[in-house]
Amino acid sequence: MGNTSLLASFVCFCLLLSSLVQGEDPYRFLTWNVTYGDIWPLGVKQQGILINGQFPGPQIEAVTNDNLIINVFNSLPEPFLLSWNGVLQRRNSWQDGVYGTNCPIPPGQNFTYVLQVKDQIGSYFYFPSLAFHKAAGGFGGFRILSRPMIPVPFPPPAADYTLLLGDWYKANHTDLKYILDSGKDLAFPDGVLINGRGWNGNTFTVEQGKTYRFRISNVGLATSLNIRFQGHMMQLVEVEGSHTLQNTYSSLDVHLGQSYSVLVTADQPPSDYYIVVSTRFTSTVLTTTSVLHYSNSFRKPVDPPPGGPTTEIDLSVNQARSIRWNLTASGPRPNPQGSYHYGLVNTTRTIRLANSAPIINGKQRYAVNSVSFIPADTPLKLADFYKIPGVFSLGSIPDNPTFGGGYLQTSVMAADFRGYVEIVFENYEDTLQSWHIDGYSFWVVGMDGGQWTAASRESYNLRDAVNRCTVQVYPKGWTAVYMALDNVGMWNVRSENWARQYLGQQFYIRVYSPANSWRDEYPIPRNALLCGQAAGRRTRPL
Repeated sequence: MGNTSLLASFVCFCLLLSSLVQGEDPYRFLTWNVTYGDIWPLGVKQQGILINGQFPGPQIEAVTNDNLIINVFNSLPEPFLLSWNGVLQRRNSWQDGVYGTNCPIPPGQNFTYVLQVKDQIGSYFYFPSLAFHKAAGGFGGFRILSRPMIPVPFPPPAADYTLLLGDWYKANHTDLKYILDSGKDLAFPDGVLINGRGWNGNTFTVEQGKTYRFRISNVGLATSLNIRFQGHMMQLVEVEGSHTLQNTYSSLDVHLGQSYSVLVTADQPPSDYYIVVSTRFTSTVLTTTSVLHYSNSFRKPVDPPPGGPTTEIDLSVNQARSIRWNLTASGPRPNPQGSYHYGLVNTTRTIRLANSAPIINGKQRYAVNSVSFIPADTPLKLADFYKIPGVFSLGSIPDNPTFGGGYLQTSVMAADFRGYVEIVFENYEDTLQSWHIDGYSFWVVGMDGGQWTAASRESYNLRDAVNRCTVQVYPKGWTAVYMALDNVGMWNVRSENWARQYLGQQFYIRVYSPANSWRDEYPIPRNALLCGQAAGRRTRPL
């Protein structure tokens, strides 16, 4: 057994012993082996990324406050990292799994993630964060259940299903990466998958009269998706860890990186019905289906599958505005979600972020406030911890759009712990944007078309805006969020359009506390991988 495996075993043993002695929150141990393998999601043989031989990867099941010990063996011939979309990693950006915080796991080696789903519930997913690996798979569902004593605002469903939706390319991820590295943009995707399979590739069995929970995530690369259940309504109950007002929808837009939970009641005559997913805001509409099968049915679904909205923006905007926080429901704790009056807190800073698509050095890039992010030779979190000069500069991205020419920079924004910021995402382009912030959730207080001004604040929802971690910005429009800077660390702010993210539409926000206390941030993990200019240094003694 190698030194890394011995260290991982020792860490797991110490954690287990500690939990037994101190009566801590439960520990769950997972061992994953990441490999390449042949997959045929659209009928064409491709090189996929498998976890324990599975595509998509294994589902993570957790309960609020669980500690997850995930030992990842990298059997790929190249470096690899996993990140956890929507998992807040409180006080612990060391485990975030993006290149700004973690050294990649070298080929043939392993790394043990030690993360706690502290004060969280809800539906999320994990994904590979390096080298356009996401286009090959390596993603999976991540659900966090409420603790038994915490009330949930709907009866327990008969079953709980995960739907990982996403557009897909027939080309291998290495070919897609080559196109982007060559300074070109990707073509339109070739198809849409549900749980890694194409047309009618999945069947979900239900019993007549019972209600089922479907956790829906868009794990794709380029397009918003719309989902609908033939002949059935969806009752929205949760969005990325927030219980919502339980509105019903005949179809639901799920933008890149977003997650929703809906309840579907099998209240129709016994038959099979289509679950339909199609692209939104695209001139060519890609569609795929799964089957909702009544257990007492002997009938196939009625063709054609129901159509859905295509390019209509107003319908999507109105639906987004209708998604509201359930103020009386408990979240991960027993107190009502609405007991935190986010709209009464004075903001300490306004940050305006505008996306753009500059050509830099003859190549297509994407930028935020004119800055197109380039990775440093050392993870930013390690450079910050070891005080390595020259890796990045605080303030290397402005707080406001400059509308100037694009330029390359390892962009890091400084922010103070316990600040309360207003962030306005401004989209001057013709394509819908989807933004995600690691380590945080935020209140979506407003969105509209046109240009944001200070007067736009008059339309903000300061009472029951939904709290989430990924939000869309409509073409030629803006979206505003409020966010409490309550999580010290180095956090990735990125486009969820994966080509745009890869080509620079991202940056890091360094939330800093001068206290240097475990109360504010956990110390560097003993098993942290060290690379770049941090190679050869020490973490902490065992």
